[in-house]
Amino acid sequence: MRNTLRSESPSTVSRTRSPPATYQFPAYKDPYSFSAFKKNNPAPVHNTSDDITLRDRDEASSDATSASGAKLQAGALATEHASPHDFDEKNGSGGAKGGHTEKRSDRNDGKVELTENDCYDELGFGFTSFKKWTILTIIFLVQVSMNFNTSLYSNGVGGISREFGVSEQAARVGAVVFLIAYAFGCELWAPWSEELGRKPILQASLMLVNIWQLPVALAPNYATVIVGRTLGGLSSAGGSVTLGMIADMWDSDDQQYAVAFVVFSSVGGSVLGPVVGGFVQQFLPWRWTIWIQLIFGGFVQILHLICVPETRSTIMIDRIAKKRREQGQWVWGPGELTPLRERLNFKEIISIWIRPFKMFLTEPIVLTLSLLSGFSDALIFMFIQSFALVYQNWGFNELEVGLAFLPLLVGYFIAYISFIPAIKRNVQQRKSKPDDEKVQFESRLWWLLYTAPCLPIGLIGFAWTSGGPPIHWMGSMVFAAVVGIANYR
Repeated sequence: MRNTLRSESPSTVSRTRSPPATYQFPAYKDPYSFSAFKKNNPAPVHNTSDDITLRDRDEASSDATSASGAKLQAGALATEHASPHDFDEKNGSGGAKGGHTEKRSDRNDGKVELTENDCYDELGFGFTSFKKWTILTIIFLVQVSMNFNTSLYSNGVGGISREFGVSEQAARVGAVVFLIAYAFGCELWAPWSEELGRKPILQASLMLVNIWQLPVALAPNYATVIVGRTLGGLSSAGGSVTLGMIADMWDSDDQQYAVAFVVFSSVGGSVLGPVVGGFVQQFLPWRWTIWIQLIFGGFVQILHLICVPETRSTIMIDRIAKKRREQGQWVWGPGELTPLRERLNFKEIISIWIRPFKMFLTEPIVLTLSLLSGFSDALIFMFIQSFALVYQNWGFNELEVGLAFLPLLVGYFIAYISFIPAIKRNVQQRKSKPDDEKVQFESRLWWLLYTAPCLPIGLIGFAWTSGGPPIHWMGSMVFAAVVGIANYR
């Protein structure tokens, strides 16, 4: 299930669209002597609005009654007593280009905050293309796994009905509750990935989803199935986190190829479920529909744990700041200056949780695209429940009904490939017309204007060709592929 919402924390570090110049912080020969510090660093190379030279600092410090002088003296004292170590000047520079310049602190404790601008190349934006796409490929599998869980269950409906003595309609409730819980789970998990980091949240989500597969696979009664499926859906973080990782590694002007790739994983995962499920339903007991979800989920969780690093900028800045302090630069990350336990109270926690829902209700674009995405998802899950009824007109068995979903997958692939030249065209337009607001924003939806009409065309055509012989079954599959083209967005 795709998520068109992506909320940002109010404390999110602002992003500059091109890597800015970095600051160099002074190395220390004698950390207990501020006069020695000035002697060893007689002249800085540059001075900006955010920098103050040591000579300026010395003059300002002489005025004991000046408020700014008092703040600088507090910063000096914090610097003098912050470290007991003797740092080497070469190693203390932290790799910054230029001469020794101190970045002024606006805090009473004199601590200097390391910003995204100061370490841009060390964040996810600075990863090599190979590393970015390796991470994205693993996230592709994670997203496939999550959507695979939503659809494979349906192939076990018949077995559940027979074993627990409930109607097939009642057995389908397990699919419904998972989808509803999944919708809320995405929005409940996503904001915490911005506060705590992408990796721990995604790992926690994958682990809980895998845990809740066990009571369903081992269920002694139907109620256990429903409870396990509900908790599994609520534990699914979904595209809210995976799409957030794209924003961690690509600037907004360069995200389109990556977004198209992840969207393909989302829609493809929903269709992969019934394709695999057809084989399971034909040859294995219904519980294998759950065991296969667990095996796939366990595999992607281990792969994600081993191969995917943290990408959230604020978390990475905290780690970079800690490393730089070991090299002699007295800088702190945003999370270190205001720890999580101090930032969060009950009111803030509620604010974080309701942030996506507030955007949904107050942002017209978010609301419109969310409703479109929700309708398209609902359509696919209606297909999952109804294809067996349609293709029984041609005498299809369970395996053949599962393979009937391949045209949808083909449609998704055609749409994905078609978006690549459309994206390339948009990139060229935005470069040639940087001041044209329509080109910069609305033009990104240009190709959607041509693929969206495929939805009513595909649905009408599918309805006309799904009545059985003498119409060949291939006609309905062609129109199912047309629906797939429209459903990819």
